Amino acid sequence: MASARRGLVLLFTGNGKGKTTSALGIMMRAWGRDMKVVMLQFIKASHHRFGEHKAAQKMGVEIIPMGRGFTWLSHDLERDKAMARACWEEALKRICSGEYDIVVLDEITYPIRYGWLTTAEVIEALSRRPSHVHVVLTGRNAPQELVDYADLVTEMREIKHPYRHGVKAQPGLEY
Repeated sequence: MASARRGLVLLFTGNGKGKTTSALGIMMRAWGRDMKVVMLQFIKASHHRFGEHKAAQKMGVEIIPMGRGFTWLSHDLERDKAMARACWEEALKRICSGEYDIVVLDEITYPIRYGWLTTAEVIEALSRRPSHVHVVLTGRNAPQELVDYADLVTEMREIKHPYRHGVKAQPGLEY
């Protein structure tokens, strides 16, 4: 039997497409119910204008890109680390404020994987959040401790992808 409503931690991980897209779908659904939502993006850079940024701006929804793009191609990992830490500090403010119904931490698993954030500090912060706040986490290779902690975990598994056949990322589908 279902218990009372409470804030949940949702984790979308795996190598397949759809992690951020799922989080955006949750944001749209919540926004449609007049809930306050925000997405902080650990990898996407503010100088790029992705489709979700344009749509969010039109809707009045906050999406805050605080990365520099694909960190695995970076030539300045210390700067990337500092940006990830700044994004985390901003995320903590948003989560702990109690002002938001849903806070999405897009691609947070990358700074955890690179050792820029620890799984323990993320779980500790999630455990201290106000009881009504839902937090959605996305990214590949989620650590097992995060999988164990989350209330809902979905693993996206790639079966087939056009990129493997030389088709580039498509506007509106992937960005």
